[in-house]
Amino acid sequence: VPLSQSEKCIVGTGLEGQAALDSGALAIAEHEGKIIYTDTDKILLSGNGDTLSIPLVMYQRSNKNTCMHQKPQVRQGKCIKKGQILAYGAATVGGELALGKNVLVAYMPWEGYNFEDAVLISERLVYEDI
Repeated sequence: VPLSQSEKCIVGTGLEGQAALDSGALAIAEHEGKIIYTDTDKILLSGNGDTLSIPLVMYQRSNKNTCMHQKPQVRQGKCIKKGQILAYGAATVGGELALGKNVLVAYMPWEGYNFEDAVLISERLVYEDI
Protein backbone atom coordinates (compact mmCIF):
# COMPACT_ATOMS: atom_id res chain seq x y z
CA VAL A 1 0.00 0.00 0.00
CA PRO A 2 1.52 3.37 -0.94
CA LEU A 3 1.97 5.98 1.78
CA SER A 4 -0.66 8.70 1.98
CA GLN A 5 2.00 11.42 2.15
CA SER A 6 5.23 10.24 0.56
CA GLU A 7 8.23 12.45 -0.20
CA LYS A 8 10.56 12.77 -3.17
CA CYS A 9 13.93 11.20 -2.46
CA ILE A 10 16.85 13.44 -1.56
CA VAL A 11 19.37 11.30 -3.43
CA GLY A 12 18.02 9.83 -6.64
CA THR A 13 19.10 8.07 -9.79
CA GLY A 14 17.63 10.60 -12.21
CA LEU A 15 15.09 8.09 -13.51
CA GLU A 16 12.35 8.80 -10.96
CA GLY A 17 10.40 11.02 -13.38
CA GLN A 18 10.53 8.47 -16.18
CA ALA A 19 9.57 5.67 -13.78
CA ALA A 20 6.49 7.65 -12.69
CA LEU A 21 5.47 8.22 -16.32
CA ASP A 22 6.01 4.58 -17.25
CA SER A 23 3.97 3.36 -14.27
CA GLY A 24 0.74 4.73 -15.75
CA ALA A 25 -0.19 6.29 -12.42
CA LEU A 26 -0.12 9.87 -13.74
CA ALA A 27 -2.91 11.52 -15.74
CA ILE A 28 -1.30 13.30 -18.70
CA ALA A 29 -2.89 15.91 -21.00
CA GLU A 30 -3.35 14.49 -24.52
CA HIS A 31 -3.66 17.95 -26.07
CA GLU A 32 -3.40 21.57 -24.99
CA GLY A 33 -6.39 23.50 -23.76
CA LYS A 34 -8.07 25.06 -20.76
CA ILE A 35 -9.36 23.33 -17.65
CA ILE A 36 -13.13 23.87 -17.42
CA TYR A 37 -13.86 21.80 -14.33
CA THR A 38 -11.95 19.66 -11.87
CA ASP A 39 -12.87 17.54 -8.87
CA THR A 40 -11.79 14.22 -7.34
CA ASP A 41 -13.65 12.17 -9.99
CA LYS A 42 -12.79 13.86 -13.29
CA ILE A 43 -11.11 16.73 -15.10
CA LEU A 44 -12.82 18.49 -18.02
CA LEU A 45 -10.39 19.86 -20.61
CA SER A 46 -11.55 22.17 -23.41
CA GLY A 47 -9.41 22.55 -26.50
CA ASN A 48 -9.51 22.27 -30.30
CA GLY A 49 -13.26 22.96 -30.28
CA ASP A 50 -14.24 19.96 -28.14
CA THR A 51 -14.38 19.03 -24.47
CA LEU A 52 -12.50 16.01 -23.16
CA SER A 53 -13.50 14.33 -19.90
CA ILE A 54 -10.56 12.70 -18.12
CA PRO A 55 -11.74 10.26 -15.44
CA LEU A 56 -9.56 9.89 -12.35
CA VAL A 57 -8.95 6.62 -10.53
CA MET A 58 -10.35 6.58 -7.00
CA TYR A 59 -9.06 3.87 -4.64
CA GLN A 60 -9.12 0.97 -7.08
CA ARG A 61 -7.24 -2.28 -6.80
CA SER A 62 -4.44 -2.80 -9.28
CA ASN A 63 -3.49 -6.13 -10.79
CA LYS A 64 -0.62 -6.25 -8.26
CA ASN A 65 -3.12 -5.91 -5.35
CA THR A 66 -2.05 -2.38 -4.48
CA CYS A 67 -4.18 0.74 -4.13
CA MET A 68 -4.44 3.05 -7.15
CA HIS A 69 -5.55 6.64 -6.58
CA GLN A 70 -5.09 9.86 -8.56
CA LYS A 71 -5.13 13.37 -7.08
CA PRO A 72 -5.88 16.31 -9.42
CA GLN A 73 -3.09 18.90 -9.60
CA VAL A 74 -4.60 21.49 -11.96
CA ARG A 75 -7.07 24.23 -11.15
CA GLN A 76 -10.14 25.40 -12.98
CA GLY A 77 -9.36 28.07 -15.58
CA LYS A 78 -5.70 27.10 -15.97
CA CYS A 79 -4.29 26.71 -19.49
CA ILE A 80 -2.21 23.58 -20.00
CA LYS A 81 0.08 22.17 -22.67
CA LYS A 82 0.19 18.74 -24.26
CA GLY A 83 2.05 16.26 -22.04
CA GLN A 84 1.53 18.25 -18.83
CA ILE A 85 0.67 16.30 -15.68
CA LEU A 86 -2.99 16.74 -14.70
CA ALA A 87 -3.13 14.37 -11.72
CA TYR A 88 -0.55 12.63 -9.56
CA GLY A 89 -0.89 8.95 -8.81
CA ALA A 90 -0.15 6.94 -5.72
CA ALA A 91 3.54 7.02 -4.78
CA THR A 92 4.27 10.05 -6.97
CA VAL A 93 5.08 13.60 -5.91
CA GLY A 94 5.84 16.38 -8.37
CA GLY A 95 5.71 13.94 -11.25
CA GLU A 96 8.47 11.79 -9.76
CA LEU A 97 8.42 8.40 -8.09
CA ALA A 98 8.19 8.84 -4.30
CA LEU A 99 7.98 5.56 -2.44
CA GLY A 100 8.49 6.62 1.17
CA LYS A 101 9.78 9.17 3.63
CA ASN A 102 13.22 10.71 3.94
CA VAL A 103 14.52 9.60 7.31
CA LEU A 104 17.92 10.32 8.84
CA VAL A 105 19.40 7.05 10.03
CA ALA A 106 22.68 6.03 11.59
CA TYR A 107 24.21 2.71 10.64
CA MET A 108 26.72 1.58 13.20
CA PRO A 109 27.76 -1.51 15.13
CA TRP A 110 25.93 -2.07 18.39
CA GLU A 111 28.14 -2.13 21.50
CA GLY A 112 31.26 -2.69 19.43
CA TYR A 113 30.14 -5.88 17.71
CA ASN A 114 30.50 -6.00 13.95
CA PHE A 115 28.00 -8.73 13.20
CA GLU A 116 24.21 -8.75 13.30
CA ASP A 117 24.18 -5.03 12.50
CA ALA A 118 20.84 -3.31 12.14
CA VAL A 119 19.27 0.04 11.36
CA LEU A 120 17.51 1.41 14.41
CA ILE A 121 14.68 3.91 14.07
CA SER A 122 12.85 5.97 16.64
CA GLU A 123 9.40 4.97 17.91
CA ARG A 124 8.39 8.54 17.07
CA LEU A 125 8.32 7.60 13.36
CA VAL A 126 5.51 5.15 14.08
CA TYR A 127 3.54 6.93 16.79
CA GLU A 128 3.58 10.42 15.25
CA ASP A 129 2.88 9.10 11.72
CA ILE A 130 6.03 10.64 10.27
